[in-house]
Amino acid sequence: MIQILSKYGQMLLFAMGQTLLLALWGLFFACILGMIFGLLSVVRNKVCNVIASIFVDVIRGVPMIVLAYFIFFGLPYAFKNFLGSKMTLTALQAGTAALALNCGAYMAEIIRAGIQSVDPGQMEAARSLGLPYWRAMVRVVLPQAIRTMIPSIINQFIITLKDTSILSVIGFPELVNTAKNVIAISFKSFEVWGIVAVMYLIVITILSKIAKRLERRLNRGRK
Repeated sequence: MIQILSKYGQMLLFAMGQTLLLALWGLFFACILGMIFGLLSVVRNKVCNVIASIFVDVIRGVPMIVLAYFIFFGLPYAFKNFLGSKMTLTALQAGTAALALNCGAYMAEIIRAGIQSVDPGQMEAARSLGLPYWRAMVRVVLPQAIRTMIPSIINQFIITLKDTSILSVIGFPELVNTAKNVIAISFKSFEVWGIVAVMYLIVITILSKIAKRLERRLNRGRK
């Protein structure tokens, strides 16, 4: 194992960095999608509610690996054969899109639940003071909802980080894909997968501790 670390340690650390980069980009765009569809699911408009519900149900009903294949292989094929135009996606672009869509569906539910956890009287009070609906949502409801959402968002980031391993199927040089290449060279699968497991464990444990600490601090703030 020491030999693997000394020879391929830098390669695996770089792959861990790529994994974190992909997860961060995916979570960033997922937050945008989640905010959009989360707000659509709580407004008093049936059309908006249906649109949000369809997005969440469809994306959550499609396995992550199928979504990655569809974006990376299916979309360029569709553009070439049906629209007559060329479209090329890098593994990072396709992986980010797949993660953002997959994570965005769950983020939409987190945001919806966070908004609905705020006392409805807060919105009514803001509206009675003359604030328009969207301004009341942004200035009054969302700041309170975000406090309850932060631990769930960090937990979703942990899930997204682990989901990046699926994207090795489209060739993105994240940790699992790099580990396969190291095994192909060294023929030491036990040692390599053991190192990869420890690397994931360290990063996810740190993030879990951060989530728990934030949750305790936010709970103290409510008392």
